Amino acid sequence: MGNKITRRELLKTTVVSAGAFTLANSLVLPRKVFGEDKPPLKEVMFYEKGKNDVVDCLVCPKLCRVPEGMRGYCRNKENRKGIYYNLAYAQVCSLHIDPIEKKPFYHFLPGEKALSLATAGCNFECQYCQNWQISQAKPEDLNNTYLSPEKIIGLAQKDNVKIIAFTYSEPIVFYEYMYDIAKLAKQKNITSVMISNGFINEKPLTELCQHLSAVKIDLKSFSDEFYKKTCGGRLQPVLDTLLNLKKIGIWYEIVVLIIPTLNDGKEEIKKMCEWIKKELGSDVPVHFSRFTPMYKLTNLPPTPVKTLETARQIAQDCGLKFVYLGNVTPHQAASTYCPDCHKTIIKRVGWAIEENHLKQGKCEYCQTAIPGVWSPSEKGEK
Repeated sequence: MGNKITRRELLKTTVVSAGAFTLANSLVLPRKVFGEDKPPLKEVMFYEKGKNDVVDCLVCPKLCRVPEGMRGYCRNKENRKGIYYNLAYAQVCSLHIDPIEKKPFYHFLPGEKALSLATAGCNFECQYCQNWQISQAKPEDLNNTYLSPEKIIGLAQKDNVKIIAFTYSEPIVFYEYMYDIAKLAKQKNITSVMISNGFINEKPLTELCQHLSAVKIDLKSFSDEFYKKTCGGRLQPVLDTLLNLKKIGIWYEIVVLIIPTLNDGKEEIKKMCEWIKKELGSDVPVHFSRFTPMYKLTNLPPTPVKTLETARQIAQDCGLKFVYLGNVTPHQAASTYCPDCHKTIIKRVGWAIEENHLKQGKCEYCQTAIPGVWSPSEKGEK
């Protein structure tokens, strides 16, 4: 079952420990050196014990088989005498208050702020990762701050932030921490959202979504070969996650980063959009985002705006109603338009909202219901 995993060599860089917390932080936090005020070990929620103290991780489709004393692919879970622990639990390496539009969510509580956080680790290794300093690190290699779920809730309440966002690295790999925060936040009437690559098994996803209000999935490509070569993953499990989100009924949006020469082919984009329309429906917001040279893909140019506009037109021709362009400011495709009367109902410039013509979730002009979560009292269901 799964892959036999040995330790992956940490990237040979001093940037990781020196700079990870600079992804944060408009919040003033007590700085803790790793090992001080250390959180208790947290057992992984989804794994199976095997013979000779070997464990099989069941959180994501990599299904890592981890011998005693070793770690899984994500580098933040370790097998200690047959018990699988998440070493990143409550070890926060990045914390910031962001506009919810930055995630991006365009149909979820527009104009609200989100307390955004991350720990070390990822179950992918995307060659263009913008946060590779933390996603490709081990927890002990970063300058973390220990923040229990209760402390995170307290920070949100102190700053009157209504949303907690799990983001920056890959939240799936700090699943237990995310789960505990989201569960407690729900009790305190604070919503939680996950920004993810979608590489998660169905049971963990279903249990987590009991406490989340929305999910944003990065659909890296519609090519399994791209996923294997460029991200270290596979396409089908991500498509399965999208289908499961639809079945669960939680609100979700999709982001596609368009990378020149790698996933910008018109036929691939058309097949992707046709699949979304057929399997998920025409109301799912899809964001095409501009690539900027990063990490191991500095040899490629930024995505031409025309390429993004072409992708948007293909999506609209396929019948998708809410298609946006990201990382291109200003652009009219950042705004939301009524699919019936075609008037601007939410005008955005960058992440700022300049106009909002929604009234109780309906177009102010023609009363067409616009899918989304427009007030905290809504449940986040599609």
